[in-house]
Formats: sequence, structure tokens, C-alpha cells
Amino acid sequence: MFVVDLAAKKVVKPIKVGPRPRSIAFLPDGSRAYVPSETGGTLSLIDTKKMSVMKTIKLGDGIRPMGTAMAKDGKHLYVSTGRSKMIYTIDTATNAVTGMVEAGQRPWGIALSPDGSKVFTANGPSGDVSIVDVASNQVTTKVPVGRGPWGVAIVEFRGNQK
Repeated sequence: MFVVDLAAKKVVKPIKVGPRPRSIAFLPDGSRAYVPSETGGTLSLIDTKKMSVMKTIKLGDGIRPMGTAMAKDGKHLYVSTGRSKMIYTIDTATNAVTGMVEAGQRPWGIALSPDGSKVFTANGPSGDVSIVDVASNQVTTKVPVGRGPWGVAIVEFRGNQK
């Protein structure tokens, strides 16, 4: 991965993370970032001030981390795992896996509800979006959305909507 100065249009510094990085999620204060390595089965924990890897978190053999979503308070990171079918919950104070739930067939994209109570995953081969209740760590609903969804975004509508 690379740190880029957009104003100067140049690379400031490359940071070596695991193979095939897929996304990035920052703590709310911006001090740390998590970068999943799909084919390495790891998360790289980045110190954003030093622009270097602080720690490599091994998620397990055969695990393919892809999407990341940070809780608003920064206490938990949610990681989708593609072919591994799971969503992992990472405690950002300890950087340990504290929960996992089978979300669906190849959960790729991942997002959190604005209140942080639900995690959503786009499950490509099954053509649906899973909704996971964070408190119970259970899939509560699967919504058919069509062929091959890769990503999911949550948008709050305000005001009069027709």
C-alpha cells in the first residue's frame, strides 16, 4: 500500500502489508489503520503517524479477509472474509478476534448501520445482503438484491422522502 500526498500528486511512502490488500479502516482519531490481506489471511495494523506496520494479526489458515468496517466509537472492527463465509469482530484494544458469525456465500463488501447496531454484508454468489445484529452476533435477515453484489453502503435519508 502507499501513502499518497494528493496535493503534490506523489507517493510519500510505501508501506509493506500482506499480499492482496482489499480495504482499509481507520480508528475514529485516525491514529491507526487496519488493512486486510486477502491471500495472506492477516490484518496489518498501521501506525498512521509513523506510517509503518505496528503489528500483523493472523486470522487463521484459509481465512481471506476482504472488507472492513470500523465501529463509530472505534472499539470494534468488523471484517468480511469472502470465501471463508464469516464476519470477524476484532476488539481494537487487544486486536483479538472476539466474535465470528457465518454471514453467507462470500461476504465481500461490509458496512455498519449509523447507530452501529447492525452489520451488512454483500454476499456475491448468493445474490443477497445479510443483516447481522451486533448485540447477538446473529444473522437476522437476508435480503435478495440480484446477481453478484460486491459492495454495500448504508445511507440515512432525512426529511421528506417520496
